[in-house]
Amino acid sequence: MDSLEKQLICPICLEMFTKPVVILPCQHNLCRKCANDVFQASNPYLSSRSGSTVSSGGRFRCPSCRHEVVLDRHGVYGLQRNLLVENIIDMYKQGSTSKPVPEVKVDQPICEDHDDEKINIYCVSCSVPTCSLCKVFGAHKDCEVAPINDIFQQQKVELTDCVSLLVGNNERVQAIISQLEETCRAVDENGRRQKSKVCETFDHLFAVLEEKKGELTLRINSEQQEKLDYIRGLTRKYTEHLDGTAKLLETCIQTLDQSEMAVFLQTVVFLLTRIVEGTDTSHLDKVQPGYENMEHFMANFEHQRRALSIIDFIKRKQHLDPHSNFLPLMTGTTELPKTLLMYIAFVI
Repeated sequence: MDSLEKQLICPICLEMFTKPVVILPCQHNLCRKCANDVFQASNPYLSSRSGSTVSSGGRFRCPSCRHEVVLDRHGVYGLQRNLLVENIIDMYKQGSTSKPVPEVKVDQPICEDHDDEKINIYCVSCSVPTCSLCKVFGAHKDCEVAPINDIFQQQKVELTDCVSLLVGNNERVQAIISQLEETCRAVDENGRRQKSKVCETFDHLFAVLEEKKGELTLRINSEQQEKLDYIRGLTRKYTEHLDGTAKLLETCIQTLDQSEMAVFLQTVVFLLTRIVEGTDTSHLDKVQPGYENMEHFMANFEHQRRALSIIDFIKRKQHLDPHSNFLPLMTGTTELPKTLLMYIAFVI
């Protein structure tokens, strides 16, 4: 029956075929609704132009074998119905409904120390479920015990509260991750903006400044990359922490659905410990406010612009003043200002 059911699954909706079932030229079957959905997705222009789900003409590919299916003016309604498959589906559903559903029986755990003795009490001193004989003759005879039902209800309430705490903590972690991603984008944007300003300034300087431009750009890139790497590393850590707590949350929810008290109590202590650890994010670093700021890379080039604006030829008869701002480049008339020989200083 299971192998037959697999043959009756539509490859689009992954559920049992819904009548009417159409057969393609390649002999594969589809629900007619699913065939129409595939056709609409493959021919968006036809569907938007006609304004209707019933389109005439067109083509699409079989999702099973990729064979091209060409439709006539009737669209998917022109495809032949597979009445044999529809009849098989009806017979299969009738056979499935007539089958009795087997009752699932949960076996109550048996004490490891006393054969055939079911676990029916809870040792408060040792925090473990046990049996009555263990209290009378066994390892828990001197321990404080309580009815297993009372402890079951108590710790189920406690686990429920912890699950709520875990959900709230996950929301806070997700908010931190979103903030980190926003900070990452801001650092990247500010870094590009500052590099653009630096490059724009250097474009107006002579080739002698090209080396310095590369150095300053490298400094921005270095700090930008350092910050991005740090933030991305934090993002990965918070994501890993969130993934771990999400799996723990799923385990807790499954445990809450456990109806057998002894099985529940065998796992709840461990889960409570894991939840306490999962809600602790103190070991994860946090980005300080303003970390994304890159304004300290603002450069002041006004002094160099003024120096460039006064570059000119020196008259042959002009006597050089030893205190002048100009130094001869070589034995001749062309001179460069001292300021061009100075390194560009960042305003920090």
